[in-house]
Amino acid sequence: MHLMQVDSVQRWMEDLKLMTDCECMCILQSKPISIEKDEQNELILSSQYSTCDSLQLLLKRAWIISTELTRIAQKLEKNRWQRVHSMTVRVNCHVRSMINEYNTFTRSSSEEMHQLEKLLVDKCSEFTAFTERCLQTEEEEILKSMKSCVSETLTTIAQYFGQLIELVLTQEAQSLLRQIELSGSPYVAESAVSSLFSLAQEGAHLCRIIAKEGGVVTLFKICRQDCFRCLYPQTLRTLASICCVEEGMYQLEKVDGILCLADILTDTSHSEATHAEAAAVIAQITSPHLTFTQHLSSFLENMEEIVTALVKLCQEASSGEVFLLASAALANITFFDTMACEILLQLNAVKILLAACSDKRIVDTPYSRDQVVTILANMSVLDQCASEIIQGNGVQLLMEMLFEKSCSGNPAEVAACERVQQKSAVTLARLSRDPEVADAAVKLSCIPRLIKLCRSPTERNNSDSVLVACLAALRRLAVMSPDGLEDSDFQQLVKPRLVDSFLLCTNMEESFV
Repeated sequence: MHLMQVDSVQRWMEDLKLMTDCECMCILQSKPISIEKDEQNELILSSQYSTCDSLQLLLKRAWIISTELTRIAQKLEKNRWQRVHSMTVRVNCHVRSMINEYNTFTRSSSEEMHQLEKLLVDKCSEFTAFTERCLQTEEEEILKSMKSCVSETLTTIAQYFGQLIELVLTQEAQSLLRQIELSGSPYVAESAVSSLFSLAQEGAHLCRIIAKEGGVVTLFKICRQDCFRCLYPQTLRTLASICCVEEGMYQLEKVDGILCLADILTDTSHSEATHAEAAAVIAQITSPHLTFTQHLSSFLENMEEIVTALVKLCQEASSGEVFLLASAALANITFFDTMACEILLQLNAVKILLAACSDKRIVDTPYSRDQVVTILANMSVLDQCASEIIQGNGVQLLMEMLFEKSCSGNPAEVAACERVQQKSAVTLARLSRDPEVADAAVKLSCIPRLIKLCRSPTERNNSDSVLVACLAALRRLAVMSPDGLEDSDFQQLVKPRLVDSFLLCTNMEESFV
């Protein structure tokens, strides 16, 4: 879950309330302060929480319990019985609190849910009593025999807990999808779609649950009704999240989702925001990192329409975010079919992309430049691409991309800069088979920059992939213009086998004197 990525102090502050509740529960043993049920519920969870907030609270509590169970197993392995018992008491309290909190805001638990809750609570109570007996036992042999029983009980608790959380999340997904299905009003549906999006942000497992419960089918129904047009951007954003898993892709194929996306992209009456979110879904389902490709057959049938619409979106983008989404979709499409590159050539996409790069308001981050150079790299396998690059002053842009550096030092941005450097070098290497491109690259001093990237690890952020791409580009340019290299550069970077030059460059140590 993304909770792991939050600053540790911030996590502690957020968990403080939960830990305070836990201490209260240790004293009260889950007994209500008030006799009245309604008053008890108010004490457990404030009425200010919405369903979405309550679900977040539940997920945080579940994360704490999961972490505690892991720590108990670690302490048990080291025979630290005092710690095992105290942590067991804490887990017992957290489990009871979690169940009480959930029952407060759901009001409609199933019989299966109640049975699982009872099994879990009973097993936790049994576990607490058992570890207390272990504390009172001093004989090593008896403790040794009890340890295996404790371990088995811990495993059972973990299984019950996992089943309960799975059931809770499934019921929540079902409830939200039912609200969307039954809503005749955009205002009612909007809240449910928003909650569903929040649920999908919790990770791939939640996306699988939503997809299995028919989430993709339900959301595409929204996208096919004109009365819900105002919800299209939000609905498409949720679809993009869910379609990161195979179950989501299967559902998308089942409802002709790609055809629906093509219709949205080509319909000029839709807002730019709607087109941008549709492009985001396309970018997600065409990601080269996905191992499942059963949806691609129907994609190929609609590819020309989709590519045409995406190029238009790049050309007319009013912001960097819109351009990033449209160009990311195009970049992914160029990976799995060369026909896409041919369509892009026919649409003058090179000219459009190069023009966008000169507008710092549109192409304003390394992430956007990464998408552009990816498209250029994949298109550069076509012979006709070279003349387009020359006409659009593309060699100059590729040269500038060799200097890509992160300003913030953010790891994601640094990685994007490395990809920009690598792909610009790859594109230069491929295009330099054309003498005109090679000549332009030499005149723009690409060779000295490539040498610098090879010899200076800090210039390429110690990236091996950038080094290999630069060596390949340098060797291609050296063939076309051998006079551009000094003898030492030729002897070390061009003449040896590529692997030998690579090893030489990776072993270089810079002098800081």
